[in-house]
Amino acid sequence: VQLQASGGGLVQPGGSLRLSCAASGSIFSISLMGWHRQAPGKEREVVASIHTGGFTFYADSVKGRFTISRDNAKNTVYLQMNSLKAEDTAVYYCMMRNSYTGNDYWGQGTQVTVSS
Repeated sequence: VQLQASGGGLVQPGGSLRLSCAASGSIFSISLMGWHRQAPGKEREVVASIHTGGFTFYADSVKGRFTISRDNAKNTVYLQMNSLKAEDTAVYYCMMRNSYTGNDYWGQGTQVTVSS
């Protein structure tokens, strides 16, 4: 199973980016999809997650600005990021959990830089 993340880049404060992450390979059922991020010198943290039934979780720091969504048919998770701030600068990692085995799969990370 491989996760391929895309959509990162350089954006000015107040701008928007949309991250995508698609899974390929033998992953038959995904229960949880999510995005984590790691800024330089900081621990990795959960940004947002979404369960099969649509239940979502957001870190307090991104509530009202970020929106997570998923396309189960395409095994893809998205993160729409609006009103970006300098403190959102980090490497963003997608993850997906196999509902049968409980194993987590991780993408390679995509850099998001918010700077003027």
